[in-house]
Amino acid sequence: MSRAPLLQLTGVTLGFGGRPLFDALDLTLHPGERLALIGRNGAGKSTLMRVIAGLLEPDAGRRAMPPGTVAGYLEQEPDFTGFASLGAYAAAGLAPGEAWRVERAGEGLHLALDRPPEAASGGERRRAALVRLLAGAPDLMLLDEPTNHLDIAAIAWLEAELARSRAAIVLISHDRAFLHGLAQGVLWLDRGELRRRDGGFDGFEAWREQVWEAEATARYKLDRKIRAEARWAVEGISARRRRNQGRLRALADLRAERAAMVGRPGTAALALSDGARSGKRAIEADGIAKRFGDTQVIADFSIRILRGDRIAIVGPNGVGKTTLVRLLTGELAPDRGQVRHGTGLEVAVFDQNRAALDPEATLWESLTGDPAMRLPGRADQVMVRGQPRHVVAYLKDFLFDEAQARAPVRSLSGGEKARLLLARIMARESNLLVLDEPTNDLDIETLDLLQEVLDGYPGTVLLVSHDRDFIDRVATATVLMEGQGRAVAYAGGWTDMVAQRGAPPLGADPEPVRTAKPAGRAPRESRPTRRATGLTLPEADRLKKLPDAIDRLETEIAKLEQALSDPGLYGRAPETFGRASAALADRRRALTEAEEEWLLLAEKAEAAGDATAQ
Repeated sequence: MSRAPLLQLTGVTLGFGGRPLFDALDLTLHPGERLALIGRNGAGKSTLMRVIAGLLEPDAGRRAMPPGTVAGYLEQEPDFTGFASLGAYAAAGLAPGEAWRVERAGEGLHLALDRPPEAASGGERRRAALVRLLAGAPDLMLLDEPTNHLDIAAIAWLEAELARSRAAIVLISHDRAFLHGLAQGVLWLDRGELRRRDGGFDGFEAWREQVWEAEATARYKLDRKIRAEARWAVEGISARRRRNQGRLRALADLRAERAAMVGRPGTAALALSDGARSGKRAIEADGIAKRFGDTQVIADFSIRILRGDRIAIVGPNGVGKTTLVRLLTGELAPDRGQVRHGTGLEVAVFDQNRAALDPEATLWESLTGDPAMRLPGRADQVMVRGQPRHVVAYLKDFLFDEAQARAPVRSLSGGEKARLLLARIMARESNLLVLDEPTNDLDIETLDLLQEVLDGYPGTVLLVSHDRDFIDRVATATVLMEGQGRAVAYAGGWTDMVAQRGAPPLGADPEPVRTAKPAGRAPRESRPTRRATGLTLPEADRLKKLPDAIDRLETEIAKLEQALSDPGLYGRAPETFGRASAALADRRRALTEAEEEWLLLAEKAEAAGDATAQ
């Protein structure tokens, strides 16, 4: 790999009033590097990403990239003006022979490319922006929370796709499993300083603790030296006033150095109260079923949830996870079967869409506008688990400063909105907590704290999440929704569920959105795909998927060959010709490997079937 820099930031300073977000920051990126950008919510990670992308001009410093280098940035709020479909937006700027990239990424991320933007959800629009970035194949990919709104199957596909990419990658993510799988180094943005650690994400947290411990030791030594010099100044200066002005100036310098030290930021004061104790049985569902039109969401599902259980509900997007939660909480009635609740259930809900927050209301109004939280007759105080607290003091517990109290909710970042919603929920007494994608936008430290709070929460938790690591840390049982109404409960978290099931539940996902195949191609019916006793569960699942994978590779090869057959392509666009040639060689190699793998597994399955017949 060439070590010539792909991008350099030198002496970059940027602020929006007050203390700069970063001051005299330096960064060098090389081709092929995959780095995680870590930092607290509000530390300036997204702002730094925009500076790297060239979308934001710093107050001082320099950004340099070699001529012809392309940086791609994952748009948080993509503009679909003038595009008839999500696919048209994703393909903008691509040569006709490169449209297969959009189709491939759309399939991997389960995105309906023909959907009009005005009919698309926020998650679909974000996925369209991700498809556009991947299809563009830039030299540098800048990914800000790319796993938000993706289900676990799509996250696994994206992780594999990025791992195969030759591009340099900088990514912001709260998903530890995703970071463990991809990051080869860490950029830590902390109190305006960017530190770099090479190596995987595994060692980051231990290294961070060492940095904080060294800082605390340095502050302690400096404080002790200042106290000693201050004592000397009081006790001995009168007799030596003229001779020791230099020492006094040195003391002033020490105090200035100490004042300039930025202390380690605090953590949000998260706490939960279970209010009145519920009955031992929190929820019991017996043979429940639910259908919407022709879609069977739940069919004959039963579960018994006891007080203190923490149930994770996982599955592909659109499979009905939120519907199951609504059935279990009694918000929605089943078509068949029965849901029984224990005595005294008090429900608090964390909604992934933040629907409980009015974007035009201030943070102050978001707390005092709720009659259940406001102290009667006192609009400046809120009831927090039965005790009165001033609004500003309570907001400070969640890392908001006094100036933000009167700011509108729409001015907050995604992580700050999540913290505000947690503040509302945690002020109330509850014994059944419903968390719908709580990890989106939260920084890793707040996630750790939320996990600790849930561990100590004596009530019951229903958790909908795609964060495998968080599920492993929190859940006592996992309900996998596989589609077509099938839901199965497993003991333990994500890893336990995979072990009990025998394979990751990726093969159980609903059929991904597929694009039409060229006319005249017959389906690959002759390839056996039945599960055989001679195959392990992962092998059987792989054998089932290989025909579709081979079909897709053949389609991509045909499109690439058609594009390269243009005799004028090299003269018009030599870079496009080079990328298409490399992609064609890569797809041909992948096709050979896939066909050999299919042949090996098919022979193994056939041999096992013959042995059984004998």
